[in-house]
Amino acid sequence: MAISLQQQERQRRLTSQRVNQLSPSGIRRFFDLLSSMEGVISLGVGEPDFVTPWHIREAAIYSQEKGYTMYTSNSGMPELRKELSRHLAETYQVEYDSVGELLITVGVSEGLDLAMRAILDPDDEVIIPDPCYVSYPSCVILAGGKPVMVPTYERNNFELSAADVEANITDRTKAILLGYPSNPTGAVMPREKLVEIAEVARRYGLIVISDEIYAKLVYGQAHTCFAALPGMKEGTIFLGGFSKAYAMTGWRIGYAAASKEIIAAMTKIHQYTIMCAPTMAQVAAIEALKAGEPDVQQMVEDYNRRRLVIVKGLCDIGLSCFEPKGAFYAFPSIRSTGMSCEEFAEKLLTEEKVAVVAGSAFGQCGDGHVRCCYATSLAEIEEALERMKRFLDRHRQG
Repeated sequence: MAISLQQQERQRRLTSQRVNQLSPSGIRRFFDLLSSMEGVISLGVGEPDFVTPWHIREAAIYSQEKGYTMYTSNSGMPELRKELSRHLAETYQVEYDSVGELLITVGVSEGLDLAMRAILDPDDEVIIPDPCYVSYPSCVILAGGKPVMVPTYERNNFELSAADVEANITDRTKAILLGYPSNPTGAVMPREKLVEIAEVARRYGLIVISDEIYAKLVYGQAHTCFAALPGMKEGTIFLGGFSKAYAMTGWRIGYAAASKEIIAAMTKIHQYTIMCAPTMAQVAAIEALKAGEPDVQQMVEDYNRRRLVIVKGLCDIGLSCFEPKGAFYAFPSIRSTGMSCEEFAEKLLTEEKVAVVAGSAFGQCGDGHVRCCYATSLAEIEEALERMKRFLDRHRQG
């Protein structure tokens, strides 16, 4: 329902200018519509369809049976931070002190919010590749900063170049925000290009916030941890978590790794707003780090099979599709249909009951694409492709 000018003016008076700058999530609008429909195949929700492995759930259940339901340290349980320190050193060869350089957060979302509020002064600028995860520019705005969106394109594999970063640096630039493997494109940055960006960051004294929530979900290549690049640990805020790789989205458990000065600043905000991450989720995370790797590998193998099916299927029905090398998203172009991505997504949902997300929800450079999440069963992916083919046959131009 349209809001009257009088209502808009009242809202402007009641709410902050920063909040008024934000647009409602382009993802949630479709989910609201989807919730009222039956028989929908959702390729929209960025969530594993796997249940959290039993041994991880069991660890949390047992902790509750023992009555371990009280607050933990603001920074997180010492055992979890020690396990995380060990895991990061073994996996990425980057060493963090479990006391002072690690903070357990309520998912990567909280970690991102804390990072922005900890480092930004009013009007500080943050360079962000476009398209990107929907929260990136919003978190910058809510912290009083200014997002500077730098276009990336399919023809360049949606990779951010050091030259484009440098071209957008001003005397207000404070940080670069990277999210690779990428949501929504599935792009993975080659190590050599990350090294070039690291050199620019060092030359201009910029902080790099690296969201690596999809680090374990890569196919046919290795993930490069930005903080592990030569000389970049001190200048990087490394964000990670358990939601995607361990199928633990609802547990809301993540972490930030950075210098003691930055973690201390982030912890100040965390202790006044959150206190600590959920105790049971922290116990589950300990078990995930200790014994969850076989589960991760099994899920990655399954995602890879689905990835190959959906990319080939989209190309076969006439939607050219960049090959994702990480995460669990395909980002096909729908320009050949002559529709806007919003029109395509809405008509596909109402006519064939397949939910995808308009690429414009992820930035201007997402326009002309839709995001299809393949973290659903092969049977549903194949049925969704059949429905999409029918839809395209009806609407194909010419």
